[in-house]
Amino acid sequence: MKEKIKLGLRKTRKSIIEYVATNRLFLSYVIISLLGLLLIRKFTIGNMFSLETFIVDLALVLIIGSFGYLIKPKKQFRYFFVVILIFTIMEIINSIYYTFYVSFASLGELSTAGQTETVMSSIYDRLKITDLIYIIFPFLFYFIHKRLIRTTYYNFLSIVEKGKKMCVTTLLVGCIFLAYTFVTATKTDYSRLAKQWNRVYIVERFGLVLYQCNDIIQTLTPKLSSLFGYEESVQKFTQYFTSEDIDKYSGENKYTNILEGYNIIFIHMEGIETYLMDLKFNDVEATPNINRLAKEGMFFKNFYPQISIGTSSDTEFTLNTSLMPAQSGAVFTTYYDREYITIPKLLTEKGYYTFSMHGNYKSMWNRATVHPNIGYQDMYFEESFNYNKDKCADTEDTTNMECINLGISDKLFFKEAMPILENIEANHTNYMGTIITLSNHSPFIFLNKYGEYDMSTTYEECDEENNCEEKTTNYLYNTAVGNYITSSHYADAALGEFFEYVQNSDYFNNTVFVLYGDHDAKLTRKEKNYLYNYDYKTGELREETDPLYVDYDSYAHNLNKKTPLIIWTKNQKLRNTLNGEVDYVMGMYDVMPTLGNMLGIKNEFALGHDIFNIKDDNLVVFHDGNFITNLIYYNNSTGQSKIIKEGAELTSDYITNLIAKSEQILDVSNAIIVHDLIKEDGEKVLTIKENGESE
Repeated sequence: MKEKIKLGLRKTRKSIIEYVATNRLFLSYVIISLLGLLLIRKFTIGNMFSLETFIVDLALVLIIGSFGYLIKPKKQFRYFFVVILIFTIMEIINSIYYTFYVSFASLGELSTAGQTETVMSSIYDRLKITDLIYIIFPFLFYFIHKRLIRTTYYNFLSIVEKGKKMCVTTLLVGCIFLAYTFVTATKTDYSRLAKQWNRVYIVERFGLVLYQCNDIIQTLTPKLSSLFGYEESVQKFTQYFTSEDIDKYSGENKYTNILEGYNIIFIHMEGIETYLMDLKFNDVEATPNINRLAKEGMFFKNFYPQISIGTSSDTEFTLNTSLMPAQSGAVFTTYYDREYITIPKLLTEKGYYTFSMHGNYKSMWNRATVHPNIGYQDMYFEESFNYNKDKCADTEDTTNMECINLGISDKLFFKEAMPILENIEANHTNYMGTIITLSNHSPFIFLNKYGEYDMSTTYEECDEENNCEEKTTNYLYNTAVGNYITSSHYADAALGEFFEYVQNSDYFNNTVFVLYGDHDAKLTRKEKNYLYNYDYKTGELREETDPLYVDYDSYAHNLNKKTPLIIWTKNQKLRNTLNGEVDYVMGMYDVMPTLGNMLGIKNEFALGHDIFNIKDDNLVVFHDGNFITNLIYYNNSTGQSKIIKEGAELTSDYITNLIAKSEQILDVSNAIIVHDLIKEDGEKVLTIKENGESE
């Protein structure tokens, strides 16, 4: 037995020696490539070696390199050298890009040159030796090649190398490593890879090469899509916006021009859902400040975001353009270079100064490129705020209250924003801005930083002899929904501090604040059902026979995804008009037409409507084909619907007509985005509409 083991070891050792001897050029390519990819992570995100990332890099280096075996040995150097040169250029560009944006470069952004123009004047001042260290790798590979030329290496390979066999074997090994990567990836990994918004995370998990390959696909997808179906898209676009029904719900109402000349500040409330406003624990509301603002202002209680994979960025896009999210990819990362009619652009034409403000990196969701294209003149992002950015990287530091989750905490963010806002008002007659909050972003796990919020429940437990004992349970603690409520309570407190400052400030007397929840918290139906049907006495979910059971089915779950929309001002004259609850079903794409009527601006290519004109006739379409009206919620995947207005009587063709209408809205919106139709055919369509011509 020992002899067999020794023989096996000798054969293995001999095979390894033979492989190294006959693959010196290929192994040099692999080692040099991996070294460069290790260093780019070291000098950017700081995480030089991660086994998962290393396996991805190794897999792709092997797969790309395997095709070199199909070339004659004496010419293989050229192939491997070109690959290393491409890696080197990629590493240098991303190293420099990371210096300015704390993110990684996108082919689409670089092709527009919009990102680099802003830094070209200072790029040489901030260039570091580590940005150029990758240049040594092509030279090192060339040096190895020259040394091999002086030997009989290439002549020997010409005789013994079996190129096709080596190609297949190497390719298979690379594919096995790559398969392992995707088998072990989580849903979050897949989600972020598909969305391409958190580039740092993608590079940290999947490596630079896979990120760059994915980026190329994301960049080319809209380019390829725009090559097909253009004529059909133009026809749909023209028919929709020249039809007789397009102006059916237009016209003036009691709110027309009421906000003309007033300043507008949007407050983008991360992850705030409407049902939070109805929650109270131990006589303390979950969102007391949002509740107060809703009572003091105008509160839209049946307001629904319309998002796809772009989540927060989809909300920004739809609110500002009255278009739906793209059917494939996120507009902010895939179709950011199109021409859109937006609130900031229209208000700029009226002399407004426009700005955006966020506590995260402006590279997130490609905002550095998209926000100027939307029409924001200035951006105040994480570099504008004074906080300990270095300590933010330590997510386990419980003492650092300046950072929560993705960046600066909301309380510090609003405090830092106050002097900036005062300066804006002091220097501009009119302004419009969007303030994007951050702390209430998932995951909701930073309980030690949210502050105290007692969600405990006290109850009596009696035995058979009716001897009762008072007990207390905090059954929501450290559950998904409980953590979300706690996080939202913190976000509400931060909002309350900001509006206390606004109320007491000498500024903002002619300013209107529009607060909106950007999307639901992405909790599952099971996680939310824990809030409605968990019996803390038994420690189990209630049965349907229980009189306290709440029927929280899939329809209830979708209907529960609405978020608050509030118009608030401390201007008493406006308060007398902008107040009360509005219960019309309303979507994010209705915000622009509704506020546009108030501000005296109009988007001729809006898909939404002024809610005070359309009222109960409104249709809110979602990206997946589901839709809601004041009467029903329709599920496109099942073809079934649920009546949500008690006693409603529907005609036989009610749902059929709405299905056709929702499909038309989705098709027209996607056509505008993919084929850039506002830029290419917008004027033509408006001319047809004005002259009453038919297409």
